[in-house]
Amino acid sequence: MLFTGYGDHALFDAYTGVIVDAEEGRRIAAALGPYKAVILRNHGLLTVGDSVDAAAWWFLSMERCAEVQLAARAAGKPVPIERRDAVATRDQLGSDLVAWINYQPLWHQISGSEPELLS
Repeated sequence: MLFTGYGDHALFDAYTGVIVDAEEGRRIAAALGPYKAVILRNHGLLTVGDSVDAAAWWFLSMERCAEVQLAARAAGKPVPIERRDAVATRDQLGSDLVAWINYQPLWHQISGSEPELLS
């Protein structure tokens, strides 16, 4: 699983605790801007998409990328891919339609094994 959002995520570096007011939501939305994901310092990830399925796929793939990044750093010095290759991958696979398509097998698995989920 690859988060195909090279250059398509932001960092919200102001951690103020649990988000309970609209103003904090506006600050996070401003940090998110045109991107599909924002990393909330000391809090986690937030992703958006044209559909719930796309947003869920971006979240799952970004979380997996974070795991891979940590494993790569633990194993030694990671070797970054070339910028042009990262941009080409994002351009080919970074649309919400592709995210929606990739999420469908997972949705079918979940809804098939947990039919009461939508009850």
